[in-house]
Amino acid sequence: MKLVPLGDKVVLKQLVAEETTKSGIVLPGQAKEKPQQAEVVAVGPGGMMDGKEVTMQVKVGDKVIYSKYAGTEVKLEEEEFIVVKQNDIVAIVAD
Repeated sequence: MKLVPLGDKVVLKQLVAEETTKSGIVLPGQAKEKPQQAEVVAVGPGGMMDGKEVTMQVKVGDKVIYSKYAGTEVKLEEEEFIVVKQNDIVAIVAD
């Protein structure tokens, strides 16, 4: 089974949170904040949304930063994904 987003939606797979800080402090499970960085695993077709043409600016494989409280969390076959609107993505992380 796979998720196929509609319209201007993007499916993200959250990247793994760091378990230690830069100074070497190990964080317990509750203290870890969910990262706002994710990898794009599926992209909707874009098209007309609310009377405006939407061109998708992200592609599968891009690493992105998204808004903190954006999207809908989905669990599919023991994997967790986040479905967000493209305008909830604030940046593409370039290598």
